[in-house]
Amino acid sequence: MIPKHLFSTRTISKDFVEQIFSLASKIEANPDQFADKCKGKILASLFFEPSTRTRLSFESAMLRLGGQILGFTDAKVSSTVKGESIADTLRMINHYSDIAVIRHYIEGVGEIAKKFASIPVISGGTGSQEHPTQALLDLYSIKKEFKGIDNLSIGVMGDLLYGRTIPSLLFALAKYDNIDLHLIAPPALKLRKNVALRLKENGFKFNTEENLKDIIPDLDVLYMTRIQKERFPDPVDYERLKGVYQISTEDIKNVKDRFIILHPLPRVDEIDYAIDKTKHSRYFEQAHNGVWIRMALILKYLGLD
Repeated sequence: MIPKHLFSTRTISKDFVEQIFSLASKIEANPDQFADKCKGKILASLFFEPSTRTRLSFESAMLRLGGQILGFTDAKVSSTVKGESIADTLRMINHYSDIAVIRHYIEGVGEIAKKFASIPVISGGTGSQEHPTQALLDLYSIKKEFKGIDNLSIGVMGDLLYGRTIPSLLFALAKYDNIDLHLIAPPALKLRKNVALRLKENGFKFNTEENLKDIIPDLDVLYMTRIQKERFPDPVDYERLKGVYQISTEDIKNVKDRFIILHPLPRVDEIDYAIDKTKHSRYFEQAHNGVWIRMALILKYLGLD
């Protein structure tokens, strides 16, 4: 059984995750087979915050499935500017579409959706809280590379405090076995206490580090994140911390042959462009995988799988 809405990787089972991966793999192998699955269905794309990959990949997913799209890409062109509540927006969208994806700055928007949305609503990112579909495509990218997720050494580096992809990724990784996890961040950007507590309650162990150099030779995966400029309450703090971690070709000289670098994108200056040409970069393939995962999610939530 799946939850009615998807706003957290905490609320889905490992079995559900694997079902999505299996369906995404079938779609990727033969996309033409699924080209008319959503004919006559409408996706509402409600983006109250900026997005490139998430919005476009969801819209690409629906179009590839033969469905249609309506929505907006900026809160300023919605009735929010007239004072409409998110609850009323969701009430209205129930009548206009069959499924919705929403990105919002309010971290509790998932609870609002549970009360007022009668159609399935999938999170496209909520504040700095979570980004579940990003986590699913992240894990799918890892599984494709290593034929599995168990028994891997994974480093997660950068803005672990404000990055919304981080909690979703960690909650999803916690469903797998024998993950050697390293969280690499300066003290000011370390993982939020409530996230760390939930992971520990589930018995998911991890190491906290500040320096990548000593552990990178042992890693299978390095998951890089940018410093989230738009989330900082004080711009002075951002200026102090920007560029705190930057990785170059020099830093990956002694990595495993199978080592890969992932990044949810967009990047700023944390990954040197020269790394793009190495055999270790996977972030653009990772972004492409978002189409297959989101196609699978749309089919699953519409009961068309």
